[in-house]
Amino acid sequence: MLETRDILETINMIENENLDVRTITMGISLLDCMDSDIDKACQKVYDKICYSAKDLVKTGEDIENEYGIPIINKRISVTPIAMVAAPCKDKGIVKFAKALDKAANTIGVNFIGGYSALVQKGFASGDLELMHSIPEALATTEKVCSSVNIGSTKAGINMDAVKIMGQMLKQSAELTKDKDCIGAAKLVVFCNAPEDNPFMAGAFHGVGEADKVINVGVSGPGVVRAALTKCDGYSISKVADVVKKTAFKITRMGQLVAQQASKRLNVPFGIVDLSLAPTPAVGDSVAYILEEMGLEGCGCHGTTAALALLNDAVKKGGVMASSRVGGLSGAFIPVSEDAGMIAAANNNYLDITKLECMTAVCSVGLDMIVIPGETEADVISAIIADEAAIGMVNSKTTAVRLIPAVGKKAGEELNFGGLLGKGPVMQLRKGSPAEFINRGGQIPAPLQALKN
Repeated sequence: MLETRDILETINMIENENLDVRTITMGISLLDCMDSDIDKACQKVYDKICYSAKDLVKTGEDIENEYGIPIINKRISVTPIAMVAAPCKDKGIVKFAKALDKAANTIGVNFIGGYSALVQKGFASGDLELMHSIPEALATTEKVCSSVNIGSTKAGINMDAVKIMGQMLKQSAELTKDKDCIGAAKLVVFCNAPEDNPFMAGAFHGVGEADKVINVGVSGPGVVRAALTKCDGYSISKVADVVKKTAFKITRMGQLVAQQASKRLNVPFGIVDLSLAPTPAVGDSVAYILEEMGLEGCGCHGTTAALALLNDAVKKGGVMASSRVGGLSGAFIPVSEDAGMIAAANNNYLDITKLECMTAVCSVGLDMIVIPGETEADVISAIIADEAAIGMVNSKTTAVRLIPAVGKKAGEELNFGGLLGKGPVMQLRKGSPAEFINRGGQIPAPLQALKN
């Protein structure tokens, strides 16, 4: 039974500490939309999405109004389009991106993810066509997000795909340079991509999922930081306990929203993703959580250890609150979306090398990092390879979402506005990896891949 104290505490979290449900994401399988005729396949895709998710936005708004819980985004994820497009004789695969965008606009969702390919062990029919079409697809649509999985602990890293994705990421920025290079912000390159992730830009509906499913992403870095402000003099173990208890409360709220959405839409409940996804709002920052633990600035020595504690405690608290915790669940460290990360970068506490170290213990990877527009595609590919290696060896998800700021150099700023915020253009390391990247082939899976 709920006590008055618990209700008041939740109200305070929502009103003063930026607690929200970041997204309700409906995953939709498009495997039954395959057709050798690309126009018929695209029509099937559009029809199924519109039919399946016709009530998604209204249901989210109803739950938001009834419970007083802010639900920031309503989203859709679909089967990787490279699979759906594989039988098509016409390889003008951008038609699928336009069908997805049309469906998203018809329904009124914020984003639709799944313009994706899974190529960790090689290229199947449709994969290369989709990968090479990504820049055009993201430049000619508004709500479509794209992702490519280029590695896994079981398969190793597809270096041919790594090379291509460095080129595609750079082209995506160049084709949208008049829109602050937004195309690159809607593209993620993964290692060990999860099939039930509700967060964009990396969401897609895995082939092992049900025909339709509801996943919810909850976020509350401001709540965790507020809890830690009361922990002066606490030992590290007590700090971990406070984070766990706070994560438990946040996850219970997400579970409530997920169950209600599932019931009202008559769609199975998938997972709650408890990811501390920050925003540019003051106080809603993962960096400020780490600083509240006792760091002078996010990025100074001790940051990786503090982030490891935070990530582990968030997962432990979430698992106690729900048997359906999944997706990424942990702490995100995007630079442009986190006010504290932006300040740390501007104050020279944080650079690309320290961020890479931090990705070994956080939820995702190098996320929403702005780099100089003149950066060569081979360098971008090498960054992708480095990050994928961390994920492959450590059996965790890692990802790269870099934004080459066309026409800008290190020390300048790229401003998206809204949830995407703004970010300083970060200096990269010297030296060319071109010869290494151009070798191609496959980085073999580590020995632990043979566990079964």
